[in-house]
Amino acid sequence: MYPKHIFKAYDIRGLVEGELSEDIAWHIGHAFAHILKQKGVMLEGRFVVVGYDMRPTSIPFSKKVIEGIQAQGLSVVDIGLTSTPVFNFACAHYPEHAGGIMVTASHNPAEYNGFKLTYEDGLPLGQGTGMEELRELVVEQFREEVDRKGSVSYMNVIDDYLAKVCSLVDVSNLKPMKIVIDAGNGMAQVSLPKLLEKFPVEVEYLYLEPDGTFPNHEANPLKEDTLKDLQKKVRSVGATFGFALDGDADRIGLVDENGEVVPASYVGGLVGLELLKVHPQAHMLYDLRTSRSVKEAWEREGATTEMCKVGHANIKKMMKDTGSIFASELSLHLYYQDMYDVESSDLSLVLILKILSESGKSLSELWKSLHTYAHSGEINFHVENSNDLIEKIRQRFSDASISELDGVLFEYPDYWISVRKSNTEPVLRLNVEAHSEKKMREIVEEVRGLIML
Repeated sequence: MYPKHIFKAYDIRGLVEGELSEDIAWHIGHAFAHILKQKGVMLEGRFVVVGYDMRPTSIPFSKKVIEGIQAQGLSVVDIGLTSTPVFNFACAHYPEHAGGIMVTASHNPAEYNGFKLTYEDGLPLGQGTGMEELRELVVEQFREEVDRKGSVSYMNVIDDYLAKVCSLVDVSNLKPMKIVIDAGNGMAQVSLPKLLEKFPVEVEYLYLEPDGTFPNHEANPLKEDTLKDLQKKVRSVGATFGFALDGDADRIGLVDENGEVVPASYVGGLVGLELLKVHPQAHMLYDLRTSRSVKEAWEREGATTEMCKVGHANIKKMMKDTGSIFASELSLHLYYQDMYDVESSDLSLVLILKILSESGKSLSELWKSLHTYAHSGEINFHVENSNDLIEKIRQRFSDASISELDGVLFEYPDYWISVRKSNTEPVLRLNVEAHSEKKMREIVEEVRGLIML
C-alpha cells in the first residue's frame, strides 16, 4: 500500500525511508502519462520532460519515472540534473514538450524526496488540477498496457534558458560589484555561474557543489539561521549584497550590504517596482501575507494590484486568469509573466543587479524605504486541531472585516491578522501586520495565547 499523505496540494513529497520508493516513482510517471492522454493533450511528436535534483535517490527515481512514462507509449526528453526554474522553462518554452516531472523535494531536508508535475503551459498538477486523480491511480497501482514503448532522448536546455533570461532585462548599465551567493549545495550551479560570467560582477560562492545530504546547512533561505554563513561572508568581504537559494533553486533569500536579511515582502516589492518601469500600469499580485506597504508602493507607481492565495499552483493559475505580469509570494517564490508565469531565481538576481546599478542607493536604503509597517513574519504553531483554533480566533476578532480567500484574514484600520492551515503539515501559520511595532506585538501575543491555551 502506498501512503496517500505524500500527495500534497502542490506536489508529491515524502520520506525516502518508508514513504517513497522506485516502485512509486514508476507509478507516478505511468499515472501522469495516463492523465495527459485522458486530457486530450496532442502527444504525437511531443515529449514529456523529466529532470531531477542532487539528492541521492533522485537519479534512480527519475529512471523509474521515465520507465513508467515509456510504458504508456509516450516519449521522454531527459534534461538531467537541473533546477526547478530550468525544468519549468523546458516544459513551457518548447512547443514539442507536453509537460513534465521534476524529481525534487525542494527545500526539504536530506531525508525527503518528491515529485513536481507540470503541464505544458507551466501550470502545475495540483489540488483541483489532477492531483486527486493521480493519487488514486498511484495508490491503486494502475497499469495500462499499450502496443509500443516510448523513446528517450536527452537535451541540454541551459543555453536557451539563459538566453531567455538575458532577453528580458536591459543589462547595458550594470555596474561592477561584489556579491556572495550561497547555493546551499543545491541546484544553483546548473545556471548561475554561467549567467554571471556575462556581467561585470565579482562573485564569491558558498556551498556551490550539489550535495543532496546538505552537509553545511538546510537549503531553505526562509529560515534565517540558514543564512548566517552568508551574512558573515557579506560583511567580511564588503559585498554589495548576498543571495541565497533553496535546494531546487526556485526560492531565494537576500542579505543587504550590512549582512541584514531583507524581509521577504520587500524583496518582491523592489522587484515589482523595477518591472513597472517596463510594464507601466500593469496588474500585479501579492499573497495575502505580504506587507501592505508593497501594494501601496506598486499602486503609487500606477499598478493595479490584487491579493492572491498562497502556493505556486494557485498563483500561477491566477496570473494566467488575470494577465498579471508579476506575483510576489512571501515564501520568496517570485513569478514572471515573461517567463511563462513561473519562478526564475536567475531572472530575480539579474533584476536585483539592475536595481542596484541604476538606483545609486544601497540595498539597505532601498528596502527600508518600503518598511512602513511592523510585520511579524510568519509564525508557525504545530497543532492537531487547526479548525477549532481558527474558529476560536474568529470569535475573538468577529468585529473585523473578514476574508476567507485563504484561511481567514481579519482586517482592521490599523492592523490585520492572517491565520492559515498548512497544506503540507499539521501547522497553523500566523502573520500579523500593524501600524506600530507595539500594536503588532500585542496582537501576536493575544493570538498566541488563544492558540496555546
